[in-house]
Amino acid sequence: MKITSWKRALGLGFLSWLLPFLFAFPLFPLKQANQPLFDTVMSLAVIAAAALLGKRYFRGVDRPAIGEALMLGVVWLAINLVCDYPMFSYGPMKMTMAQYYSEIGAGYLLYPAFFAGAAWVVR
Repeated sequence: MKITSWKRALGLGFLSWLLPFLFAFPLFPLKQANQPLFDTVMSLAVIAAAALLGKRYFRGVDRPAIGEALMLGVVWLAINLVCDYPMFSYGPMKMTMAQYYSEIGAGYLLYPAFFAGAAWVVR
């Protein structure tokens, strides 16, 4: 398992965090009104970001290797956690580590699951 382009993986990985984060701002009142709906919408935002940015990462590749796709998802998972956790643990939300990982962080497991599954399907 190897990443073909680390520069592209890291740049797009940062966007995989930034796009859903920016998308969440106008939806934040929904979190107070209907938490399950907010969580679902945010999961869809993560999947949409994965599809859009994953297509960009794998452009020109007909059948991505499952190992590389999985590794890319793990890298993006790590980027999202590194960018996200400080804001939720030290920012205005002041979530405990357990709260953050159970309510938000675990959702980023969608990246490796999506990429590995998509690569497997096209094979």
